[in-house]
Amino acid sequence: MGSDGGSFRANRFNFSIQLKTTRMKTNFFAIVALLLFAGAASAQSMDKWPALKDLHTVMSQTFHPAEEGNLEPIKTRSEELMHKSAALLKSDVPADFRTNAILNSAEKLQLKTKAIHKLVTSKASDAEITKALSQAHDIFHEIVGLCTGEKH
Repeated sequence: MGSDGGSFRANRFNFSIQLKTTRMKTNFFAIVALLLFAGAASAQSMDKWPALKDLHTVMSQTFHPAEEGNLEPIKTRSEELMHKSAALLKSDVPADFRTNAILNSAEKLQLKTKAIHKLVTSKASDAEITKALSQAHDIFHEIVGLCTGEKH
């Protein structure tokens, strides 16, 4: 096949790389757009339900440090997290969020944050506290997902 065959293969190879790069860029921008949309929907839910926003503040300020191994924030704020979770059910829940699924999840979260506070006050192991906090965080995101129509 001489030099023409090699040139053809090189061009086909370059085209293949360009096509893959274009697809990767398209996928990347689609993912970024999806994340921005999801973030905006989540923010709207919290704006409509101030108690959810208040809970989010404490949840993020205790959960994210715990992900890095720093349990001091949850150990000092477990009672606050428990009260914010209880306030969620006592608050004026927006009508479109007053569904059985959301209210049941909010109830589960209240029970889980109460259990976290009990773990903290009884000096449970860091592993037990971290596990319970992670479960509470998952329930919180379940609620947000239900409010925005996302599946979690």
